[in-house]
Amino acid sequence: MGPHLRAGRRVSRPIHDPIAFIRTETRLRPVPLVPEIRLHVADEAVPIWHRTEEELGEMGLPPPFWAFAWAGGQALARHVLDHPDAVKGKRVLDFASGSGLVGIAAMKAGAAQVTCADIDPFARAAIALNGAENGVAVAAADTDLIGRDDGWETVLAGDIAYERDLSERVFAWLFALAARGAGVLVGDPGRTYLPRDRLERLAEYAVPVTRELEDMEIKRTCVWRPR
Repeated sequence: MGPHLRAGRRVSRPIHDPIAFIRTETRLRPVPLVPEIRLHVADEAVPIWHRTEEELGEMGLPPPFWAFAWAGGQALARHVLDHPDAVKGKRVLDFASGSGLVGIAAMKAGAAQVTCADIDPFARAAIALNGAENGVAVAAADTDLIGRDDGWETVLAGDIAYERDLSERVFAWLFALAARGAGVLVGDPGRTYLPRDRLERLAEYAVPVTRELEDMEIKRTCVWRPR
């Protein structure tokens, strides 16, 4: 899970075998803060970014956010595993799922059903692959869900506050879901557009990350819920 909400551009040609691409370009590793879960992750950001553009036949694409365990997702997954009552027996949405890390954690914590939503087709392939590697079944959705309410009982979102306009849209939606009774949890490592004045901090974690993606190797990351 990470900064991967951009609507993005449509690819210029179909992806022939995203599962094979992911298996070739990543390695299966335990997540640093959540070693109970293993993900297909890339060794380096720039090479897989370039190879993704080559595979899709289009340059200037956003980075392959699905190929890394972002700080917000790691903290949120750790919190869910340590506090399973947040998801146990519930219908859960993992929004902007990326690798599927948080959704996988929710299933391991006893969720009745998890939908992992991400608009990136590679992410949806990674979600399916990572779910299978961890012995859980999660559904992958490609629809832009912002503004929708499908009756989820818990909504989980990591690293969603890095662009102002998008953050405003997403949090307006999340606050509306919380107001009607959904449990909403957000993992965030200090992104600029997090509306802290409307959130309550539940937990804080020191999350190992790569310097290729962040400004430090250990990122102070918090889990929040609407006040």
